[in-house]
Amino acid sequence: MKKKIVILGAGESGYGTAILAKKQGFKVFVSDQGSISQSTKKTFNHLEVEWEENTHTLSKMQDAHFIIKSPGISSNTPVMQSLKTFEIPVVSEIEFASQYTKATLIGITGSNGKTTTAMMTYQILNDAGFDVALAGNMGNSFAKEVAENEREFYVLEISSFQLDNIVNFAPHIGVITNITQDHLDRYDDDFSAYLKSKMRININQTKRDFLLFNGDDPELSRAVQNIKTESILHKFGVNNKSINTTYAEKDHIVIKTQKNKTMINTMEFPLRGRHNLLNAMAASTVAKLLDVTKETIRESLLNFKGAPHRLEPVLKIQKIQYINDSKATNVNAAYFALESMSAPTVWIVGGVDKGNDYEMLYPLVREKVKAIICLGVDNQKIIDAFQSITDLMMETQSMKEAVLIANKIAQKNENVLLSPACASFDLFQNYEDRGDQFKKAIREL
Repeated sequence: MKKKIVILGAGESGYGTAILAKKQGFKVFVSDQGSISQSTKKTFNHLEVEWEENTHTLSKMQDAHFIIKSPGISSNTPVMQSLKTFEIPVVSEIEFASQYTKATLIGITGSNGKTTTAMMTYQILNDAGFDVALAGNMGNSFAKEVAENEREFYVLEISSFQLDNIVNFAPHIGVITNITQDHLDRYDDDFSAYLKSKMRININQTKRDFLLFNGDDPELSRAVQNIKTESILHKFGVNNKSINTTYAEKDHIVIKTQKNKTMINTMEFPLRGRHNLLNAMAASTVAKLLDVTKETIRESLLNFKGAPHRLEPVLKIQKIQYINDSKATNVNAAYFALESMSAPTVWIVGGVDKGNDYEMLYPLVREKVKAIICLGVDNQKIIDAFQSITDLMMETQSMKEAVLIANKIAQKNENVLLSPACASFDLFQNYEDRGDQFKKAIREL
């Protein structure tokens, strides 16, 4: 008799999981509280996957051998609370997929920078001739890649939600870019719980594996010191001479491992900001641990274009530079964006607050921001935070209006920066939609 898998959510993760599960001979039932796209339904029907939409029918789940839930579904939702009574194991998609590949896994997590770091790492390895795919929170799901495009290496962008439900998942190289207050609404406003989730990337690593972490992040550094692990720890960002350290020195990234010391020239590196240098340090270190030459690493970094919606230059109109940083969905990401501004800036901020504390932004706002435009359904928390330290603050609830106002305020040789520090779901479908509307509004000026 075939074992039965219940998949909660029919988005990218659930879709890929269903394909892999059928390939492995499981009986599959997919349940989605929302609607399922017609193309997904067609695939499910072709594969003989049973599915339902706009509901969760518990009676169809109680005989499952295990449940795989979408990372977007909180453990506190009614369906998850109800399923607890059945005592059915719940695992994440990355846990399930990892059982069906012998590939070398590079797992990259963190509050900020994981997308850029994953893209950099993938590009370097691809340029070096590796049989590699980029998956996880970007592109295809890990499960879909394993099912349809088996590779020797996978670079995985991994969220804390995916790590919450791993059992044996163990990347050969784990990377934690940083830890800052994010998604606290999913962790009952408990930063320590969120931190613990991120640290789970290391729990199954062995003495053959590596954990790379941002040594400039005090919370993360303390957390690493308190874990019991056999993996090799490697800090990046710190300027010291110890072994297993990556740091910046005179326009070079210096990588010191147990094997050797490598210096990579960063002159003409196209991406601005200290955060991108940290991302490059992490990606370069991963590549070096896999024996990629410094020449290939440098060439890849010089050709790297950056992630869409992350400090993305859009247009310069009448010498005003418009910058799309819609992916900045938390305070720390907005901090890095503001830090990189070298001219007076009109800052567009706001959306769904995730338990944000804006205090760390005060010095940068005083130094670099000439006006704040609030873009959200409820802007009161932002107003309360910044009204005493900025001379000009305005509210709006449409991207078109926000861009029009910014255009009137900004002068030549200044910036208009969309860096919301908040989630997008009050006015937009997602951060991509928010960034795309920003770019559209600019082009219509």
